[in-house]
Amino acid sequence: MSGEMQRRACDFHLLRYVPDAVRNEYVHIGVILRERESRRVEVRFTRDWRRVRCLDPDADTALLEGMESELRRRLQSEAGANLMRLLEESLSLSVQLTDAKAYLAESLPAGLEELMRLYVDPPPRERLPRLSGRAAIQARMRAEFEHAGVWELMRKRIAASEYTRPGDPLRIDAGYRPNGIVRMFHAVSLEPGVEMAKVLAFSAAALHAGVERVERAALELTAIIEPATKLGATDEEPERLAMYRFGVETMEEHRIRVLTTSDLGRVAETARRELRV
Repeated sequence: MSGEMQRRACDFHLLRYVPDAVRNEYVHIGVILRERESRRVEVRFTRDWRRVRCLDPDADTALLEGMESELRRRLQSEAGANLMRLLEESLSLSVQLTDAKAYLAESLPAGLEELMRLYVDPPPRERLPRLSGRAAIQARMRAEFEHAGVWELMRKRIAASEYTRPGDPLRIDAGYRPNGIVRMFHAVSLEPGVEMAKVLAFSAAALHAGVERVERAALELTAIIEPATKLGATDEEPERLAMYRFGVETMEEHRIRVLTTSDLGRVAETARRELRV
């Protein structure tokens, strides 16, 4: 039997990020692939948001990541549901779905890989700027939690207003709840200065009190920052080192645990054990 005959008949949609409907400029950010016979559906979004940021510097990529998690959850829990209706309910106005196209896949995972490579992810020859600052920390955090197999089990973009008061715009990047404690993780870049550290420190007391009130559990709030050496915060650069230390100490004084991206592997392994993955 030929390789083509062994392939599975599927349909796929591309997901487009369209920040301005009038200008109708877009980038592809993901793929939805459905096998016709089994009706199994898989979804995957890009892990590289640089094209999105080039099109829209103000893009809320954390929200888009959360959308992927929500889509996957609903596709798994509502097997057999009307795909178009489910997608319309889950996608935001800035994300559009292309018409279905036929595709022959060796398997759903292999098909997703090929379609992502063909339509979504930038080819290696593209010279795109490297991520920096908070975006780089967020990407590293997600990569480590994904490697540990716990990213999909975690809450993302946790609204501080759930625990503080209405109108609080802060959203914590990720978190989960093992027995008796709520762990939250937030990327805080000290590259541009200490403003992010001061914002998180300002909110910490209300977050601790709110989690104890709402969740009936203690909060462990962790800020993930760059290592000092990555920012040139050394004895040879005393002003930069003093700024770095000020940011760390400001957060620690407000009951925020401060770790660097170098600690994320250990943090993710702890999450894997606590979530029993």
